[in-house]
Amino acid sequence: MIKRIPGLNLANPIHLLAFGFGSGVVPKAPGTWGTLVAVPIFLLMQDLSLSVYLGLVVVITALGIWLCDVTAKDLGVHDHPGIVWDEIAGYLITMIAAPSGWLWWVIGFVLFRLFDILKPWPIRAIDKGIDGGLGIMLDDVLAGFIALACLQLLAYFFV
Repeated sequence: MIKRIPGLNLANPIHLLAFGFGSGVVPKAPGTWGTLVAVPIFLLMQDLSLSVYLGLVVVITALGIWLCDVTAKDLGVHDHPGIVWDEIAGYLITMIAAPSGWLWWVIGFVLFRLFDILKPWPIRAIDKGIDGGLGIMLDDVLAGFIALACLQLLAYFFV
């Protein structure tokens, strides 16, 4: 069942993107659903050169700051749980130079969700301390970089 969110208009492309193509309206675990949306995006990007992949991640992240800021203001709620563009960017960061294969996609997914949900220091401090679109994006970006480091360490020792 999809819940109604006051102020949300998925016909507005800004809201549609910020809500992860609509995945953010799922009432249970919208962040997980938003991260699932990132998986096919990653699959489309995985064969790109590292420089092109990184360029797209920078664009997606920068765009996310604006998308999340506008949508949060339209909804009147800072970091509404349905805003999941930050999860999309965070997963794409996690998967930078990831080894090939579905097992690594799953490990990256689990690592990113773990750090995004638990928000260990300094992620929690950033989440609480910075407002607007930058604040919405930054905790997930940092979770993505920590998950990226863990994924690369696992790959180094097990591949």
